[in-house]
Amino acid sequence: MTVKVLGQQMVSVQRLGHIAIRVQDIDRAIAFYLSIGMRVVWRDRDWSYLEAGPGRDGLALLGPGYKAAGPHFAFHFSNKDEVNALHTQLQLDGVEVGDIHEHRDGTASFYLKDSEGNWLEMLYAPPGGIPSNQEGGVTLPA
Repeated sequence: MTVKVLGQQMVSVQRLGHIAIRVQDIDRAIAFYLSIGMRVVWRDRDWSYLEAGPGRDGLALLGPGYKAAGPHFAFHFSNKDEVNALHTQLQLDGVEVGDIHEHRDGTASFYLKDSEGNWLEMLYAPPGGIPSNQEGGVTLPA
C-alpha cells in the first residue's frame, strides 16, 4: 500500500468547526435541533446553520434543493491568510482543491476531498464568529 504524505506543513488546522448533513425537511430539522438546545445563526430557503454551546460548534442543514455543497465537515480558521496559505500549500502538494469562495456572511472557504474521498471545507470565520441573519443580523439579499 502506498500512502501519500503531504509536503512541508506550513499551516495547521485549528478546530473542527462544523459538520453539514443532508435533510429532507429544513423546518422539521431546525425544530428538532432547536429542541435540543441549538440556536439558528443563519436561515435561508434551502439550508440553515446552527450552533451549540460556548464553543459555537456548528451544524449546517442542507435541504434537498441545496446544490452548492454536499455533506462535509469543516475546519475553521480565524485568520483568512492561513486559509489562503493552506490552499496554496495543498495545490503545491498536488491535492485537487476547489477555488476559494467569498461568502455573503463574511466567511471564505474552499472544498477538497481527503485521502478517503470524504468532502471537507477549509473555512475562514471572522474572530467574532459567523454573523447571523437572525434577529437584526445580516440581511439576506432579495
